[in-house]
Amino acid sequence: MRFELPGQAASRGQALGRARVRMPHVLKVEKNRIPADAVTAELQRLHTALAATREEMSNLRKRLQGALAEEAGEFIELHALLLDDPELLRSLDTSIREELYTADYALRLQRDRLTGIFERMEDAYLKSRLDDLDYAIGRIHAHLHKHATETLSTTGDILVSDNVASAELAQLMAQGVIAVITASGSLLSHSAILARSLHLPLLIGTTGAIQRIHDGDVLIVDADNGLAIINPDASDLRRHRAKLKESARARRDLERLRDKPSRTRDGTDITLYANAESDEDIARAHALGAAGIGLYRTEFLFLQGDELPDEEEQYQRYRNIVLSMNGRPATIRTLDMGADKLHRNGPNPGNEKNPALGVRGIRLSMAHPKIFDTQLRAIIRASGYGPVRVLLPMISRREELVSARKRLRKITEQLRAEGHAVQDRLPLGTMIEVPAAAIAVHGLADIADFMSIGTNDLIQYLLATDRCNEALNKWHSPLHPGVLQLLRHVITVGKAHAKPVAVCGEIAGDPALTRLLLALGLTEFSLHPGNMLEVRKIIRDTDLNALSATTEKLLFAKDRAGIQRWLTAING
Repeated sequence: MRFELPGQAASRGQALGRARVRMPHVLKVEKNRIPADAVTAELQRLHTALAATREEMSNLRKRLQGALAEEAGEFIELHALLLDDPELLRSLDTSIREELYTADYALRLQRDRLTGIFERMEDAYLKSRLDDLDYAIGRIHAHLHKHATETLSTTGDILVSDNVASAELAQLMAQGVIAVITASGSLLSHSAILARSLHLPLLIGTTGAIQRIHDGDVLIVDADNGLAIINPDASDLRRHRAKLKESARARRDLERLRDKPSRTRDGTDITLYANAESDEDIARAHALGAAGIGLYRTEFLFLQGDELPDEEEQYQRYRNIVLSMNGRPATIRTLDMGADKLHRNGPNPGNEKNPALGVRGIRLSMAHPKIFDTQLRAIIRASGYGPVRVLLPMISRREELVSARKRLRKITEQLRAEGHAVQDRLPLGTMIEVPAAAIAVHGLADIADFMSIGTNDLIQYLLATDRCNEALNKWHSPLHPGVLQLLRHVITVGKAHAKPVAVCGEIAGDPALTRLLLALGLTEFSLHPGNMLEVRKIIRDTDLNALSATTEKLLFAKDRAGIQRWLTAING
């Protein structure tokens, strides 16, 4: 019988295939101990399973080809880092050697400990790595019991699951999976980001999917409209074929825009920067004609290894980014994480009760000036090879920006005195992601050289909704009158001070919201390279003068429904 299930489109696209339903995996392990004389054998059993898991990930990395290898490689390497984490390995060995726990229960204890750490993280992007943790731990557990890796039958399967980890997603795609439907999940998870990069249709939050869809059911995944159609009829199939043809035509048209300007129909140039955190992102940004890097995240440098990255390591990384952009500006954001994530190799203020509102971003940098100065020195040295901009996260007060500018100026002078050829004056920008900073933005706009609105955090704080809590998905939305009013206010103040304002949050890369941002007055976007051509196409198809005439109606919308009606009318 035909029926439909609504979901949230984490990655748009169309797919027709067979359902492969996977029940939720729960690591259920009894608390068991081993005899003292069995410790050596149990340690050997654990390390054999770890080695098998490493080999499994390595083989997957080698099997991936083309775009899949480029996009998924980073996520697989994150799993490799977890499997080689000295603290994890040490804790597992200690649980077996000293507590005489079985390898299974030692693994369960460490999984629970790490889950607690991940759940306390305030950064949704890093917090979402919990799915990857579960997947890696699950693979180790499977190898402890010599379970073979589950393999889907053939190309054409659509995975239906509670959730999916990023490295698993890469493996499934290599086996021919064409779409994924999950009952839970977040738009900011690694899996969602990877799926968008690869243009793999992904529906999340599809309530009832596991219970109502059965193995072998024919499915249409319409991730453009957030819908799964189970056992489609003839008319569904005809519509699906027509959409596939239209999508193929649209992709061919988009490819022609690689070298075209991001200019509206009535002649206004819009700047498209790229968000980046990997070499692949930077290479794609360059190839797609990005105006530069609008946001380079430096956090992953600080999450690798046992020691904080020193000046030389950071300098080499930042210099390579600058050289890769070949004269286009590279905007490097200083460390944007809380001290809770530097517990192994850096400052740790203790167990913060609410790390989302704790010592993070600029607060952490200011509290630990040696870490901040080292990063600034590396960034400034890299500026000798091309234009660099410095972006400060989590600014909430004017005093923070003033202090950072003095520090930047002082270190620049020191480096010049040491003989380094550095940029004369590095533009210093501020993230606008704290509601107080957005409301009182006039106190920042006169001293910042540019501003970048981080809508992910701004919306979270403004609406008091955890952006990774799927139960709040319907509350966490940019389509709220308060959000639009605040965005308009920041953009307007920026223009009054002749300071560039960009949006670098997820909404900047959502083609469905491109015209909304243009109507609010935005002329600079910073987005994932994978969405750049679609956003450019909408910009080129837009008459900005005509759109601006509707801005007042947008701003007078009283609720989400009113904003959605405006969007529907504008986007057609």
